[in-house]
Amino acid sequence: MSKKVLFITSNSGVEHDELKKPLDFLTGKGIECIHAAVELKDVQTVLHDDEKSASYSPNATLEKLDPNDYDLLVIPGGTVNADQLRIDENALKIIQSFTDNKKPIAAICHGPWAFINAERIRDKNLTSYKSIRLDLENAGANWIDEQVHRCNTHGWVLITSRNPDDIPAFNQAILKELE
Repeated sequence: MSKKVLFITSNSGVEHDELKKPLDFLTGKGIECIHAAVELKDVQTVLHDDEKSASYSPNATLEKLDPNDYDLLVIPGGTVNADQLRIDENALKIIQSFTDNKKPIAAICHGPWAFINAERIRDKNLTSYKSIRLDLENAGANWIDEQVHRCNTHGWVLITSRNPDDIPAFNQAILKELE
């Protein structure tokens, strides 16, 4: 049986390489990947949060999918993307479903911000973009400055990385988790 990975984003402010590079990497390994967004309209990506990049059409909306159909969840970064996901009820329900069902999640850069509002960050060891470190620590996380970190606290795996430079290690950690 093949593995199925769900990528979730808002429709704007998604860091291009943090969506596209893991998506292309996993697809290239024969893994089925679905990109779901808040709305079924183009997702505007950015480079370094301030320069527009390519737009991509999502395969589904967050509201219309069943988290039980997926083996792993990926949350790309982008300041605006993460900020919008953390207040989207469907995104929060998806995160909660993955954690409640002990399924792995991978988040990069600002992506871990969404865990605060999903109330699933307490006691997790993780890394992220440095500007959200204090937010994560205030929510009860233990922040670590590493290229990639895997945490199994509370029985569910969280794979995190800091920024686009960490994508190769992030991709390898996701692939290893799916094996």
